[in-house]
Amino acid sequence: MKIIITGSLGNIGKPLTQKLIAKSHEVTVVSSQEDRKAAINALGAKAAVGSVSDTEFLTNIFADADALFAMTPPNLGGSNVIANTVGAGKAFANAIKQSGIKRVVLLSSIGADLPSGNGPIKGLYEIEQLYNDIQDVSFTYLRAGYFYNNFYNDIPLIKNAGITGANIPANATIPLVHTVDIATAAAEELTQTTAKNNIRYIVSDVKTPTQVAAALGTAIGKPELPWVEFSNEEYLGGMTQAGVPEEIAALYTEMGAGLANGSIANDFIKSGAPVVGQTKLEEFAKEFAATF
Repeated sequence: MKIIITGSLGNIGKPLTQKLIAKSHEVTVVSSQEDRKAAINALGAKAAVGSVSDTEFLTNIFADADALFAMTPPNLGGSNVIANTVGAGKAFANAIKQSGIKRVVLLSSIGADLPSGNGPIKGLYEIEQLYNDIQDVSFTYLRAGYFYNNFYNDIPLIKNAGITGANIPANATIPLVHTVDIATAAAEELTQTTAKNNIRYIVSDVKTPTQVAAALGTAIGKPELPWVEFSNEEYLGGMTQAGVPEEIAALYTEMGAGLANGSIANDFIKSGAPVVGQTKLEEFAKEFAATF
């Protein structure tokens, strides 16, 4: 199969490319950076350099391909985040329609069923709605859990204050996912066809923040590491003081509030809470410790 991967060689794109190449698929990786060409070619894939907000570029790349992994880069700048995300989604949608590609796997998220109250995930809600209006294309919305990788952002807090935490209560239910498990699920979906649109949740583990703190703390030799629940104001202020742009900090504060009140995880739980990823929290904790 001829398969297009957007998102360059990131934490999902690289293992996904490797998995598809190993199965003898013809893979083109889209990157916005010219200097990524060599690394892409070294994996046995073709490189296509351009912007995912450029409909003409995307249309040309998607033409004659059998399947597409559609990933909108996070943030797309420090301001107008949702608008920029949806703008890229519109470019994807137009290119999908104009190119005639018939199989698309969208990297989405838990909480993408919600039109609001989900922070940056709102952009993925809007993109799912755009794709719902496209006819004669088979879509899978791969709704991923909360990335384990997000916990790397807490390393300074752990080192400087001896705590970890967010604006999420210690007993909240958090669906978690490893990026390699997302790549595995994406490879499975890209290489099969379905008769209609479907939603697939990809989650590796479901834990509470207390369990997260215990696992990470044990792995780094701090078994008593506490999880501290911050107020929304404290969490927002902490991020902005650390240099996070205010708009992005506000979006992540809203996402934390959605995890705290259960709305973001609600549809995942209603669907039966399928946990199909292989990387459990304790395994990720070893990776965390190596970086820590």
